[in-house]
Amino acid sequence: MPHRILYSTTLQLAILLVSAVANLTTRAAEPAWFQRCWVGMEIGPTGAQSGSDASDVGFAEKLNGLDLVRHGVAAHCEYLVIWARDAEYTYYDSKLETKAPGLGKRDVLREAVDEGRRTGLPIIAACLQQYPTQVLKRHPEWRMIAGDGKPIERVCFRSGYLEYMKQLLSEQLAYGIDGLHLEKVDQGFGPPYGCWCATCEREFEAEFHRPMPKPGAWDEAWERVLKFRYSSSDIYEKKLTEHIHQLNPQATVDFSYPGNPPSSWEVGQRPTQHSANGDFVSSATGADGLNAISVGLNAEFYRSAFPGRPVQVAMQRCVRRAHDQTTRPLADLRWELFTLLAHGSLVTIVDKTGYDGWLDPVAYERIGAAFEEAQAQRAHFGQPSLGEVGLYFSEHTRDWYGRDHPAKYIQSFQGAHQALVCEHLLFGVVHAENSSLETLRQFPVILLPNITILSDSEIIRLREYVTFGGKLIVTGFTGQFDHHGLPLEESGLNELVGAKFIGRLEGLDNWVRFPGNESKPEFSADPARPQSKPKNKKNANAEPATGLALLSAGIRLDWPFLVEGPAAGYEPTTALPVGELLKPHRTLRQQQGIETTDLPMSADSPIGPALLINRIGEGTVLTLTCSPDYATASEQPIIEARRLLRNAVRFLNPQPAIEITAPANVEGVVTDDPVTKTLRVHLLGYNSPPQSAPARDRPTGRPTPMEEAPIYRVTVEVNRSIKRVEVLDKATQFKRHGNRLEATINNVHEVIVIRY
Repeated sequence: MPHRILYSTTLQLAILLVSAVANLTTRAAEPAWFQRCWVGMEIGPTGAQSGSDASDVGFAEKLNGLDLVRHGVAAHCEYLVIWARDAEYTYYDSKLETKAPGLGKRDVLREAVDEGRRTGLPIIAACLQQYPTQVLKRHPEWRMIAGDGKPIERVCFRSGYLEYMKQLLSEQLAYGIDGLHLEKVDQGFGPPYGCWCATCEREFEAEFHRPMPKPGAWDEAWERVLKFRYSSSDIYEKKLTEHIHQLNPQATVDFSYPGNPPSSWEVGQRPTQHSANGDFVSSATGADGLNAISVGLNAEFYRSAFPGRPVQVAMQRCVRRAHDQTTRPLADLRWELFTLLAHGSLVTIVDKTGYDGWLDPVAYERIGAAFEEAQAQRAHFGQPSLGEVGLYFSEHTRDWYGRDHPAKYIQSFQGAHQALVCEHLLFGVVHAENSSLETLRQFPVILLPNITILSDSEIIRLREYVTFGGKLIVTGFTGQFDHHGLPLEESGLNELVGAKFIGRLEGLDNWVRFPGNESKPEFSADPARPQSKPKNKKNANAEPATGLALLSAGIRLDWPFLVEGPAAGYEPTTALPVGELLKPHRTLRQQQGIETTDLPMSADSPIGPALLINRIGEGTVLTLTCSPDYATASEQPIIEARRLLRNAVRFLNPQPAIEITAPANVEGVVTDDPVTKTLRVHLLGYNSPPQSAPARDRPTGRPTPMEEAPIYRVTVEVNRSIKRVEVLDKATQFKRHGNRLEATINNVHEVIVIRY
């Protein structure tokens, strides 16, 4: 088989002319498939992901495009993503790459497209971008080169690979597919990092007028390298999108985005920069590979990266990882599916076939049951979300504070999200890189979870948000590091915080206490209350009002409790101090540096307040000098640390539009449709059985799949007039007392529909 680029652009256009004209004629008046479909599947072979012997004709020998489509249709799929090319083979008659040997003369993509046309099922071809085995063997000059000069088994996106991929995608477009799903446009998920190939070094010098520096220091030179790495992926994606749309304007393009938490700079992706490429935002989530709590977070993360653009999120039918050949219980599949749908995402369930291409009938029965239920409830998905707390995400903090240990920052972000979900505080994600004053004002409260690096423009925007009535929560080391992630002697947030920054505690085992005999001047975050004149400079906000008791609600007084994570000392100036931040004890051996502080020590003496409350204009800044966000996702996640965040939000916003009371394993998502004047309260019950400790990497573990739906009680308080209320599940026990709604639910997903 010849292995060279065969087609010129002219020939590509000729090949596609007939199918493109047909598509334009038949689909010009129709919305794109992703604008009318909600649930679908991605089906691909398994067994060659770690390499394959070309003589192994048993691999994928039963893989048949007609069967894939028929199974998809039977499972109520609304679209189907078929693997056309993975790291090892193609699954169609390519003139550029070797087809899986077990297929013989069969062409899976052709079979799928033909059957898809007959059934009306949109067919999207999945094509792997990174780690292509055949290409790397034939074109070693396209490999990434690490900073030490050694080749990496990944392609450089600035190499001749780009033109090669245009030819390969042209082959696939010629089949008349509805779209292309381009998978793994990453630059690696760990060391070694690239690329310092001749092309990159030449283009870097042309752009920055200096040689490309080797990795090492996190400084101005490395900042240019990061910018260059990000643009490598960006340029590659944009040029492929342009090429595809030139050949067939009706074919959709999406890139699987790999930069969601906990990934960091190493993948070469920025949320707001790279989500703009393609026709919609696409990525993956799942309890199998990430964690259960992150499912809804990922959908919100992508939605806010490019507001207004549709989002598609993939989940697995497997129990642990994509190729493990297991099938999750129906309850587990339903929970993840409906969590994503409730957060406004299209959902793709990924199925990896058996080694020979066998399709698991139980998997399709369960997926079909879940999809059928989702389609019956379609009218209840896709409405705008109602958010109380804007969870701030900073890509710059991720890169420059997290550096080679992104968990330093990501743990605070993920822990903040977990606290909000478990406390039923409605949230949305705010990306620093595309935020505006209008974005911030969508939320009554903005939470900055250990955002160590804030630019001058961000601080100005946050101050304006607060001045005109916004409520801001600051935690940990927020605003205490410079542009390149180095600690500052003075915090850039002193004025907003209303206190002078004293210093950072060295350890993470820090403690908080609310003294029972503490004098408690009354204070309110309600700007409508009349304000008194400050009594003195250090207590300028001690005005007659009420509400401070909310800050210690559910927490015993005169009791120190651990809040594992970054903490800093402040001396109040205009802020009102509340509670105490206590440093940890240190043994003599620890003081001498011969014993670690990995395990938390007990509390020592106070070094400053636990909270600071500062009024600015019509708004309020509440500073938690500790990090309850980091603590919630830590190895010592005590409930009291999580309650600190709940109490802070409820103190600042005591009368939310909707308040949900439910067990911590129930997630609430609320949408508002102002056209039909309908609120929808989605309730998602997670019910994972206990899990034994794994034999290795303890205490790390993954949740046990759900086997049955939970049963729980929920109360919903609505702060607006209500005309009518209904629930979807007839088995739900429901009562209404004015604007207070009570329900006992025995289902993975329930919706309370409120007409106002």
